Amino acid sequence: MRKYLMLTMAVAALVAVSVAGIATGANKPVTVEAGNLRVTFNGGFTPTKLPKKKFAPIKLNASGKIETKDGTHPPALKSVVIESDKNGAINVKGIPVCKSGKLQSRDTKAAEKACPKSILGTGTTDVEVQFPESKPIPVESKLLVFNGGVSGGTTTLFIHAFITVPTPAAIVTTVKIKKHKNGRYGLKSVATIPKIAGGSGSVTAFNLTITRKGVLTAKCPDGKLQVHGDALFADGTKASATILRTCTGT
Repeated sequence: MRKYLMLTMAVAALVAVSVAGIATGANKPVTVEAGNLRVTFNGGFTPTKLPKKKFAPIKLNASGKIETKDGTHPPALKSVVIESDKNGAINVKGIPVCKSGKLQSRDTKAAEKACPKSILGTGTTDVEVQFPESKPIPVESKLLVFNGGVSGGTTTLFIHAFITVPTPAAIVTTVKIKKHKNGRYGLKSVATIPKIAGGSGSVTAFNLTITRKGVLTAKCPDGKLQVHGDALFADGTKASATILRTCTGT
């Protein structure tokens, strides 16, 4: 079942939608500020030449960096809500489904082994863990994106990471995607990010690529693909972004 989704930014929404501003044109990094936060975002899709009327396969890459203007430990990202361009689509039909329970309490290798045929993409993420009166501890992890299936009109994705500080733990983010008609947009995605290290951990950077053939498709009737997102952080900061990438219709 095809469901409209501009997933060029949907998975990136776990972090990158915390930008506040508008990123336009070619895939150039954009740095914006929201309160004490400074976020650099980059991402896009290939090919950028797409049919005007028919969907064609695309490949997604997204990356981002979160830091504070005063150099302090950044607040944790709690949730992100995305409105996605109606001219993009995701189709997970026929791809094996992975259940969240198979990813919990598993390191990266174990998660890959648990649901190898459900993987949609991979990447890396940097996390900073800081406890009171302690120095920040940097932690790097591989990211894995899994198909969580379709039920009742909702498509689910799971994004798995594994950290070793302060104790080994799997971080599994759930993304719920539903139809949502709102002018330019055709779908709403809600990403819920669990607490990292009991709330002491914050994502500071990521790089992610969705490569599973046939999962992502898009068309280009008017030269652009666009998403809007709202991100909520643990300190109450709310940041919004409208992100646009150009394309060429053929």
